[in-house]
Amino acid sequence: MIISSELPATATDQAHHYLNSGTHHAYLKNSMKIAVVFDSAGTLLYTYRQAIDVIHNQSLPGVETTMLTCSNPDRILCVIHIHSRDIMDAPGDELASSFIKRNNVAFGIACAGRVITTDSVIAVIHADRYAKMHHFQESLIHVWQQAKNEEIVAVNSGLIVNIALSRIEFVVSAAGYPFRGARETITGLHRMGVPAFIASGDREAKLEKIADYLGIPHERVFGVATPSIKAQIVTDLRDEYDQVLMVGDSVNDLKAMKVADIAVLTMQQCAVKHQSLIEAADYTITDLQEVLGIVAERQSS
Repeated sequence: MIISSELPATATDQAHHYLNSGTHHAYLKNSMKIAVVFDSAGTLLYTYRQAIDVIHNQSLPGVETTMLTCSNPDRILCVIHIHSRDIMDAPGDELASSFIKRNNVAFGIACAGRVITTDSVIAVIHADRYAKMHHFQESLIHVWQQAKNEEIVAVNSGLIVNIALSRIEFVVSAAGYPFRGARETITGLHRMGVPAFIASGDREAKLEKIADYLGIPHERVFGVATPSIKAQIVTDLRDEYDQVLMVGDSVNDLKAMKVADIAVLTMQQCAVKHQSLIEAADYTITDLQEVLGIVAERQSS
């Protein structure tokens, strides 16, 4: 594994040299085809999360929801496809299961500790008699307070089902905004002739909003992507490109990082990572713009 800051200055500055010198157009004609796949939360976006433990009626501010899910093989993290305004307008004492059925709310499995059918998860959600809409409302208000002053904010809601307990165990909300330098990184990649993709467990409507801000076409955005789907996206792209980089920050990116030609682990939001991520990473970065130097290095190798 290479820590990007340990690269020679000529390697980390190489992308900027080509972009600023006016010679990168000729350079691109002879370079290999490279694609870069980004996770969203914690990678492209600084993301603040809040979970509410429904069983113990306890708030868990700043929790890493994928780690919370993966810590128990019976937990399934689901993203619900509904606008935050609709959640806030619901009666607080209404059961979440009733609200989901009444509004025909769709959802996607973002992370799971086991292989399970969507129908099995739906059955548990629809039968739940514990989670209420005020749990969602409280968590949404909390994350919004953390991000409301940012230029662009994407908000997500979801829940964690415990299959063994046959109930909704946690209600979760997240608010994310692009890291400083994220848009410049995507612009720099495009100027180098390198397409950027997003593969994330977040809902697609949220991701497309962020993609518009960053300059990524919607057809390169893959939402509600489980770890296995992320890995398949990377595998499919490897059939089209000479090298595919996967940039991620959490355990739900691990499968994709392992099948990528180059795995990049970002520490920009959190410097403490699971050992399996550290072992899988070819590069570790602390600033998203370091991806430009890594790509330039690969193009010139």
